[in-house]
Amino acid sequence: MSALTWTGLLAIRLRTARGAALALGTLVLVTAFLAAAFPRGVDAYETRGVRHALGAAPPEQRTVEISVARGDVTAADPAAAYRAAELGRQDRAIRRQFEEPLRVSGDQSLYGVRTAKALNARDSWLPRPEGPDPAMSLYAVADLARHATLTRGRLPRGAASGARTVEAAVTVSTARTLGLRVGSQLHLPGLTVRICGLLTPHDPDGPYWAVDPLMAAARQDVSAGTPPQKYWRAGLLLSPQDGPALTATEGEPEKFWRYPVDASALTAQEAPRLRDRLVSLEHGAALAKVRGVAGGGALADSAVDGLLDGFARMRAAVAPVIAVAAFGIGTVAGIVLLMTGALAAARRGPELALLRARGASLAGLTGQLAAEAGAVALPAAAAGGGLALLVVPGERVLPSLLAAAGTGLLGTLALPLRAAAAHRRPRTAARADLATARPSRRRTVAELTVLVLAAGAVVALRRRSTAAGGGVDALVSAAPVLIGVIAALVLLRLYPLPLRLASRPAARTSGLTGFLALARAGRAPATAGLPLLALLVALTTASFGGSVLAGIATARDRAALTAVGAEARVFADKPLPAALQRAVAAVPGVDDAVPVRLSVQAADDGGPPLYLVIADPPAYSRLARATGLGAFSAAQLADPGGDRPLPAIVSPRVLARFGRAPMALQPEFGQLVIRPTAVRTDTPAQPGGDFVLLNARSVARLHPDTYADPANGPTLLLLSGHSLDAGALRAAVRAHTPAAGPPLRLALRSAERAALADSPLQQGAERLYTAAVVAGAGFALLALLLSLLQAAPQRTQLLARLRTMGLPPAQGRRLMVLEALPQALLAAAGGALVGAAAIRLLSAGMDLAPLALPGASGGGALGAVRLRTDAASLLLPSAGVVVLALVVALAQAWLSERRRESAELRMGERP
Repeated sequence: MSALTWTGLLAIRLRTARGAALALGTLVLVTAFLAAAFPRGVDAYETRGVRHALGAAPPEQRTVEISVARGDVTAADPAAAYRAAELGRQDRAIRRQFEEPLRVSGDQSLYGVRTAKALNARDSWLPRPEGPDPAMSLYAVADLARHATLTRGRLPRGAASGARTVEAAVTVSTARTLGLRVGSQLHLPGLTVRICGLLTPHDPDGPYWAVDPLMAAARQDVSAGTPPQKYWRAGLLLSPQDGPALTATEGEPEKFWRYPVDASALTAQEAPRLRDRLVSLEHGAALAKVRGVAGGGALADSAVDGLLDGFARMRAAVAPVIAVAAFGIGTVAGIVLLMTGALAAARRGPELALLRARGASLAGLTGQLAAEAGAVALPAAAAGGGLALLVVPGERVLPSLLAAAGTGLLGTLALPLRAAAAHRRPRTAARADLATARPSRRRTVAELTVLVLAAGAVVALRRRSTAAGGGVDALVSAAPVLIGVIAALVLLRLYPLPLRLASRPAARTSGLTGFLALARAGRAPATAGLPLLALLVALTTASFGGSVLAGIATARDRAALTAVGAEARVFADKPLPAALQRAVAAVPGVDDAVPVRLSVQAADDGGPPLYLVIADPPAYSRLARATGLGAFSAAQLADPGGDRPLPAIVSPRVLARFGRAPMALQPEFGQLVIRPTAVRTDTPAQPGGDFVLLNARSVARLHPDTYADPANGPTLLLLSGHSLDAGALRAAVRAHTPAAGPPLRLALRSAERAALADSPLQQGAERLYTAAVVAGAGFALLALLLSLLQAAPQRTQLLARLRTMGLPPAQGRRLMVLEALPQALLAAAGGALVGAAAIRLLSAGMDLAPLALPGASGGGALGAVRLRTDAASLLLPSAGVVVLALVVALAQAWLSERRRESAELRMGERP
C-alpha cells in the first residue's frame, strides 16, 4: 500500500469509529494524568515534609555555627584578629564557601566575639536568689541596631584600645530581672561594664536572638556544687568594636559566625546533597576551606544534618507503604488499558480475520492497528502528562514524562499486540465459549509463575515488614496485587463450572429467561474473563487501601485517647476549684465530668513510682466503659468496711512487682492498706502507667478530716461525651483559673488527634493513598462498564428478535439483568473475599506507624500499627459493581424498548 492509502484508511477508521476513539483517548488521558501526577505528588509532599522538618525545629537546631577559640588564634597580633573589620571580611569569605543547596538567611545571621566562660558580677546590689553572684556573658556582635529597637539610652560605642571600661546594652527583660538601668556599672574580673541603653528585640523568637537565649533575657540557673544553689545568668551586648577588649578578661573569648539555614526553597531531592554539604563542612573538605579563612582551629557545628537524617528515616519508612498503593493503582490501570485493547480486538475480530484471509500480512495489519491507536493514544497521553505538569506542583519532570509516555505506549500497543496474537495465521471462524474453553499449557505455566511470585511476596512481606527499612522492594510492594491476580485466575478457571451446573436444571424448566441468560453467559467469548481480572485486582487494591486508611485512623484515635484518657482532661498542680466541675458539666456535649484525686507514690522496691487514682466507682466505671480504657464494674471496688484492706484495681506491672498480698500506701490523706483484686492494662486517669485504683468513698470513710480538706481536693477532671464544644470548654476553664497560683490546663482528645496528623509528610502520603484507593475503585467500575458496553449491541439485537417473537418487556429486562449478574456477582463477592484475605495475610508485614504517628519509624509506644479491616472499603466498591451492572442492564433494556425492532435488527448492516 502507498503512504496515501495508509493515511486514507486511518482517516476513514477514525471518522467511522469516533465513539471508540473518544473513549480510548479519554481513558489514556486520565490514566496518563494519574501516572504523571503520582511522582510529582510524592515530590510535593516530601518537599513540604523536609521544609517542615527544618522550619518547625528550634532556631538553635537549624543553624550552622563556626567558632574559633582563643587558643587557636595564631596571628602575630591576636587583638587584631578580633576587630570588627576583620570579622566582617571573614564573614563575607565564609559565605562564599557555601555551595548549593546550602542556603543561609542573610538577615538573621550573626557574627562577633563572645565569652565562652561567664564572668561573675561582684556588685552587691544585684539580686542573688540563694547567694552566688550573677554570671555575665559578653557579646560583641554585629548588626545589633538592625535587630532591636532602642527603648532608652543609646547603643554602645567602642572603647579606646586598652581601656578597662566598656559600654553595653541589655534588653528590657534583662534589665527588669536584674534591676539594671542606664548608667548602671557592673564590675567583672578584669573589666568594668557600664549600661548605656535598653533594647527591645524585633523578633525574640528568631535565630538572631533565640539561638543564645541569654542575649535576649536573663535566666535562673543552678550551681553544680553541693548543695545546688540558684543564681542569675545574663548577657551584656557590647559594641562590635570591643571584641579585642574581651581578650583581657578571663572569659575565654572566641570568635563565632552563626548562619541560619534557609529551607524555604529546599526540595526533597536536594536534602541528601544538603546533608553531604553539612557533613563536609563539619568534618571534610569544606571545613578545610573554612579554616583557610577563619583560622586553623575553626570548628563547624550544626544540628541540621541530624534533622535531615530524621527526615530521611521517616521518608524511607513511608516509601514502602506508598509503593504498595503505586503498584496497586498502576497494575489496575495497566490491566484496564490492556483489557480495552483486547475488547477492541474481539469486537473487530471478523474484520481482521477477513483481512488476513484475503492476504494481509501480519506486520502490515499490526502496523495499521498501531497507527490507528497511536493517533489517539499518543496525543491523549501527551495532553494528560502536560496537564499533570501544569496542575500538580513538583520538582522532577522526567519521571512524570516517562510515566505518561509509558501510558501512551501501552494504549498504542494493546490493540495491535492482542490482534497479532489472535490472528497469527488465517483460520476458520470458531466460537471460543467461556464455559467450554480449555486453558492452554502456556496459560497454566504463566499462572503457576504468578502463583510462585505471589507466595514469595507474601512471605517476604510478613518476614521483613514495611518498617524494616532498606528502601522499596518491588516484589514486596506488589504483594496485594499479586494476591488479587492469583484470585482472579482461580475464579476464571472456576467460573465455567457453576455456569455449566446451573444451565442443566435451567434447560429443563418451562421458563425461557433463566436458561437463555445462563446460555448467553456461558457462550460469552473467552476474552470476557479479562474484565473479571481487572475487577478483582481493582477491588482488592481498593479494599486493601481502605484498610490502610482505617488502620491509620484507628491508631491516631488510640494514640489521642492514650494521651488524654478521655474526651477532655482538665488538670493542675493544685486542687481544682470546686465550681469548675459544675461549669464544665454544663458545656454542650459533656455527658460526665469525673473528678479524680491523682497522687504519685514512691515505691518500696525502688522501681518506678505508683500512681494512686482515687475516684467515685460508679462515675469512673462509666468513664472507663465509654473510653474503652480498663472497663470494670463498680462492685469490684465496693467498700469492705472495718479495717479490712481496700480492694484495688492495679496495672499488670504493679501486680508483677508486688503480687496480690496486702500492701500499705502513704498518700497525703493518711495510710491506706490495699489489696489487688482485679487487673486492667489501662485506666483513664493514667493510661499505661503503674496505677492503683481505689474507691473514693472508702478513703473518705477511713480519713474523713484529711480527705475533706480543700488542700487535698481533686487535681484532675476527666470528661466524656460526644462532640464537645471546645470553645465553651476553654472559656469555662479560663473563667475558673485563679489569678494567683498554677494555671489550669486543658487537653482535648480532638486536638491531640489533629496534632498527630500535622506532619506534611504524613498528610501528603495519606492523601496520595486516598487518591489511589479512589482511582482503583473508579478503574474497577470502568472495567465493568467497558465489558458491559462491549456486548451491548448483541444483547440489543437479541432483545429485538425476542420481542418479534412475543417476549414481554418485563421478561426482556429480567433477561438483561440475569445475563449481567453472574460476572458482576462473582467479581463483587470475590473482590470482598480476596480483599479480606489479603488484609489477613499481609497485616503482619504492614507497619503503618510511620504514616499514622509523627516521628514513628516503626512501632513506638503503642507498638506496630497494623491493617484494620474496614467494612466500607470491602463492601462499597463491590456493591457499586453490582449496582452499576444492574443500572447498565436496565438502561439498555429501557432504551431497546423505545426503539423499533427493524432498526435494531439492521444494526449490523451499518458501516
